[in-house]
Amino acid sequence: MCRWAAYLGKPIYLEDIVSRPGHSLIRQSHGATRCATSVNADGFGIAWYGDRDEPGLYRDVMPAWSDPNLRSLTATVKSHLFMAHVRASTGTATSRNNCHPFAVGKWSFMHNGQFGGYDSWRRSAELLIPDDAYRHRKGATDSEALFLCALGEGLQQDPCGALARATARFEALARRRGTAPHVRLTCAFSDGVRLYAVRYASDDQAPTLYHRWSATRGGRAVVSEPLESDELDWFEVPPGTFCTFEGESVTIAPFVVQSDRLAA
Repeated sequence: MCRWAAYLGKPIYLEDIVSRPGHSLIRQSHGATRCATSVNADGFGIAWYGDRDEPGLYRDVMPAWSDPNLRSLTATVKSHLFMAHVRASTGTATSRNNCHPFAVGKWSFMHNGQFGGYDSWRRSAELLIPDDAYRHRKGATDSEALFLCALGEGLQQDPCGALARATARFEALARRRGTAPHVRLTCAFSDGVRLYAVRYASDDQAPTLYHRWSATRGGRAVVSEPLESDELDWFEVPPGTFCTFEGESVTIAPFVVQSDRLAA
């Protein structure tokens, strides 16, 4: 599985999350400790927001630890809201189009997890993407398909409900035509103002997810794994929940996926 990190708050250099901490995202790309896959070397990506509504996007297929351009970028770019991802493929090709985050307009999205047996029902999943969103389909991952399906379900008006409906559609396909585990996911997405995060699984093995407010930094990090071993004030996000981060506030609500109504 992949690892990711996101930040919302006063502008900081991207490296303060991506490369400088003792257990930074780059370090997690070759030494993750809280997932089955310790090496995440199938590409990386960053989406960051600045003065414009749409995010900047940098993705490549190299391992995050070996790209000097990534270190240069993160050392010189500041942002008040950004998301970064290191990828461990669950079957699709290592290509730039399959690297997270994905972006459509002002929205950016990244995902960690899997839908069981996706290759056997990928065509059916593609049919869940409406035409106006499908034109943004560039890669072959379940993650991008989920994002585009959620846009079609009304992500802009109802972020939690839209993602829950999209996840239910994918889970129903996995139950009918795929294999267990049907769904394991954490994901983060943003409209450039708020940061949203989800932790969910169809079994009891939801991928890890944490968040922490830093008064010194004036911002919040949301991560797959804590960034420092000596920071004890990381809060674990409960499974089956949807988080909304805006300013210093955190709202945690149930993430209800009703796939049983669609799986019959």
